[in-house]
Order: sequence, then C-alpha cells, then structure tokens
Amino acid sequence: MMRAWKLLGQLAAYYAAIALLSWAALTLFPTLSDHLPIGTAQKLISQNPGGEGANHFKDIAARAAASHVNTLSESILWMLSAVFAALLTALPVSWVYMAIRSHDEYDQSLISNILILPITVTSIVVVVQNSLALAFSLGGIAGAVRFKNSLKSSGDALFILLSVGIGLACGIGAAELAFVMSL
Repeated sequence: MMRAWKLLGQLAAYYAAIALLSWAALTLFPTLSDHLPIGTAQKLISQNPGGEGANHFKDIAARAAASHVNTLSESILWMLSAVFAALLTALPVSWVYMAIRSHDEYDQSLISNILILPITVTSIVVVVQNSLALAFSLGGIAGAVRFKNSLKSSGDALFILLSVGIGLACGIGAAELAFVMSL
C-alpha cells in the first residue's frame, strides 16, 4: 500500500512539473503554441459530426495536420516537440508498469517497447498523414514483419495499446490528449 502512495506522489509531482513548465513556456512565449503539437484534440472534438463522405475525412485530416508549419525549421521544431511529448508521456506509463509488477515478473523488453513505441508511432503518423497509399504500404510492411516476442499477460497488451495511442495522439498534434491518456 505504501508503494502505491509513493508512486501516486511521484506521478502527481511529475505531471505538476510538466504542467507548470508548459504553462510558463506558453505564458512567456504566447506564439509558441502555434508551433507545437497541441490543440488538435480541440479541433477534432469541436468539428461538425454531421459531415459525410470523402470530404469529411479530408476535413478531419486537414484539421489534424500541423497547421502553422511553413518552414523547414518550424517543421523540425514541430517534429522534435511531438517526439519529445511522446517520450515525456510514455515515461510515467513505464513507471506504472514497473510498479505493478514485481522485479521478477516484468519484462525489460516490454519497458523498452513502452518507451520507444510512442516515438515510433508518432514518426510514422507524421509520415503517413493524409496519404492512403502510404498507410496501406505501412500495413503491408507491418504484416510482413514477424514478431518474436509474445506478451506474458493481457495487462501487458494494454500497456502496448496505450503506447500506440500515445504515439497516435502526438503524431496528429494532440499531445494534450496523449498526456490525458497516460493518466
């Protein structure tokens, strides 16, 4: 029980520090939010649910794109911040995994996957965004790869799924959604 309270305190301190640093950066530099992977969740949630057909999906993809990226340096900043947000969000997920398993139970390779998978998925989403052909190509490549690791429990699969979700959220520019998912 004491271990759970300690973890809860560490997670609360971590999220408070991230929130405080984010608030300070956005207060000191108000235009910074235009160049960071944040705000897409609000755009997706507030969209018109009555849209139909291909135009509706194009509109969703346009809203999810990095809308204020005009130069190479802005593109690099956006991508680095998306990857950094994915890593910052995956760290507490790995801490929770290690805390709920005994040292003998948890798999070190799964912890590595929990940390690296969101970064990889973020990068892939940025590459595939708005391209159906690239998405199908990626599906074919993933289908051809033979995975050697099998998960020990269904709980491990949930951590992998959460890592993929974090990567997807950061890749579409909704880092705030990724942070909420990791709570």
